[in-house]
Amino acid sequence: MQRRTFLSSALSAALSPIMAQTNRAPRLILRSSWQTVNIGDIAHTPGVLALLEKHLPQVEVRLWPSKVNNGVKEMLLKRFPKLQIIEGAEAIKTAFAECDFLLHGSGPSLVAEKDVVKWHEATGKPYGVYGITLPIQGSTSTSPAPDSVISKTLAVLSQGKFAFFRDSVSLGVAKERGCTCPIMEFGPDGAFATDLRDDEKALAFLKENDLEEGKFLCCIGRLRYSEYWKMKGTAFDEVKHARNEAMKEHDLAPLREAIIAVVRQTEMKVLLCPEDSSQMEVNRVNFYDKLPEDVKKRVVWRSTYWLTGEALSTYVRSAGLFGAEMHSPIMCIGAGIPAIVCRWTEQTSKGLMWRDIGLGEWLFNLDHEEEIPGIVPAVLAMAKDPAAAKAKAAKGREVVLQRQRETMEIVGRG
Repeated sequence: MQRRTFLSSALSAALSPIMAQTNRAPRLILRSSWQTVNIGDIAHTPGVLALLEKHLPQVEVRLWPSKVNNGVKEMLLKRFPKLQIIEGAEAIKTAFAECDFLLHGSGPSLVAEKDVVKWHEATGKPYGVYGITLPIQGSTSTSPAPDSVISKTLAVLSQGKFAFFRDSVSLGVAKERGCTCPIMEFGPDGAFATDLRDDEKALAFLKENDLEEGKFLCCIGRLRYSEYWKMKGTAFDEVKHARNEAMKEHDLAPLREAIIAVVRQTEMKVLLCPEDSSQMEVNRVNFYDKLPEDVKKRVVWRSTYWLTGEALSTYVRSAGLFGAEMHSPIMCIGAGIPAIVCRWTEQTSKGLMWRDIGLGEWLFNLDHEEEIPGIVPAVLAMAKDPAAAKAKAAKGREVVLQRQRETMEIVGRG
């Protein structure tokens, strides 16, 4: 049976009860859009929206966001012109009355847990969760969640129709700790499906900086903890700042060595670019300013933040990406572009999804000293043989696409 026929049959069977009872299209609330200072957090939403558009075309989708400022709302509506965005208490009340299902989007945890509970208690209607991590390790914004918090989250998940975890470690913990949700599986982060583009801005930037398509790599540096005190004006965290300072050379020196090796041993250039709005400074101080002069000539430092569309339009014209972030690599693989991930404990278990999609050779744990020497050779291999790197990326992408099809069939059953 062809994929589309199979999906249509499954979705018709799943959605027909609602359509029969109401004589209208089913209505779904997507609870997502956590913040706008990070192109990865922005990407969760258009990724899941694209999946719903592709696999559940009969369903009316309304977005219930936390943040869609800084140009994000306009970017989403340009790509999804029929999208209804729920803003304000009255709109939320109306959506609760009119919609049939709540889908919690991808994120570092059950981010909107209180809203999921509120929905269920107020309406008695079903909900599901698409592509989250359980914060069982330290994260970029919090300490590991206490057992009591994880237990509460698992209790909420247990009442859902399904729970998809974006890494197998989180899935394993949920099962081990007795979560009774009827469907619990690995489900890729929604950002893999992001297809936003801003070609005009990307092409202008590439031309201005003499970057030719397929002849440069992207590199992203980050610190152990995101500097939200710089991005959001929150209280300065002395403990996290001290940890960042203590580990930044340990974590970023291998990537700087990779930049130097690429420039000196290949014809590739390197673009230093950000995933969050604090990383322009991180890239300058820890990479660009410390590069030898001969290397600097073929390295471009992006000095301004960008939105997801321009970033992805740039990534797809590169030969690949490497660095210490997660969602730019996710978007790259979703578009068939090679991507190497470096991670550490503070980033939770999310990076382990690279193993889950068959890209373990492109995953390096910087808390494991024996893995660090492999970073430079891996980046060089990507630069020297772009065709082989793209073939490897394509295999990872196929795993993601298959799981997207399977998970969306389950979402359709509601």
